[in-house]
Amino acid sequence: MKIGDLARRTSVSAHTLRYYERIGLVPYAVRDRSGQRDYDASFLSWIEFLGNLKTTGMPISGMLRYAALRAEGGVTGPERQQMLEQHRDHVRAHVAELQACLLVLDKKIAGYAADSQRIMNNDAFPKRRKPA
Repeated sequence: MKIGDLARRTSVSAHTLRYYERIGLVPYAVRDRSGQRDYDASFLSWIEFLGNLKTTGMPISGMLRYAALRAEGGVTGPERQQMLEQHRDHVRAHVAELQACLLVLDKKIAGYAADSQRIMNNDAFPKRRKPA
């Protein structure tokens, strides 16, 4: 598949795919007779995996380290597993932090809702007239 097809199927821009190739995050694609990149299906899953790492906050340096280990083959499996386990622990900690922040937001929103209801209830009463 051409770079535009890969970009559409992975939601990663062609520019980003070229960048990933240039820095070694993605292996060089085979070129067709006209010199255009021609990707096979294995690139789809790799790009999607990289997207997951990016979404979960792994820095490019970590992704590059993982890609380099992957390129070395199965002998690096235990090291890659350890990398992913450490990253998973980081992600879990971040999720817990975000959940705590959500609770704070929920409480704040509930406070505004209570204020709004109190204001509406008070507005339901007739206004007092000043004594003459």
